[in-house]
Amino acid sequence: MERIYDKEKIAVCIAKSKYHDVLDSLEIDFYLIKYEKGELVSSPFQNEFLFQIVEEGSINIYFIRDDGTRYSLSNGTAGYFLGDMDIFYPRSSHVYAEAAESLTCISFSIEKHREMLLSNNGFLELVCSSLSAKMGMMATVEAAPASLTERVMSYMKYKCGDKTLKGIEQAAFHLHCSARQLQRVLNQSEAAGLVRKLGKGTYRLTDGFAEK
Repeated sequence: MERIYDKEKIAVCIAKSKYHDVLDSLEIDFYLIKYEKGELVSSPFQNEFLFQIVEEGSINIYFIRDDGTRYSLSNGTAGYFLGDMDIFYPRSSHVYAEAAESLTCISFSIEKHREMLLSNNGFLELVCSSLSAKMGMMATVEAAPASLTERVMSYMKYKCGDKTLKGIEQAAFHLHCSARQLQRVLNQSEAAGLVRKLGKGTYRLTDGFAEK
């Protein structure tokens, strides 16, 4: 991730945005953020609340349940909003946005400008339109088919602190499988180099897999 504060580059990017009229009306310190493919653009682990508008590239937005099941919510290209729900509601602990390719976003802090944003009718109209479209998409969402191995990997990556599973019985309960099934998956994943055993009932995703 790279943050760009060059005013000329920011001005050019805003001028190209289809929302330039509204953006120009906001007294905000904009900056650009560039992401590489595979980087998380937004996740429950991030402490900073940002409003981001995709200007170049594309993103995948998905929902991870506690059992590791992954739901694809939508795909975003130029003009897609991230952080629109954070203006009104606490951040979801399950939704992730990931760069599908090299990505550039116009960005600014929500916390710093929340009061001003809520008083700008033009901005609120854009946000309401965005949220309505997202709600329509979510009504048709289905879980992506996933094997137990895929669910275990997702569970470890997104739901376990430090990507480390601790306790076979408890994890099996969350994954809706038996402890024996989970142990078999972990043994196979260890042999394949996907996880590393740290101790009894404790496994961590290998660095190579955790970064995917």
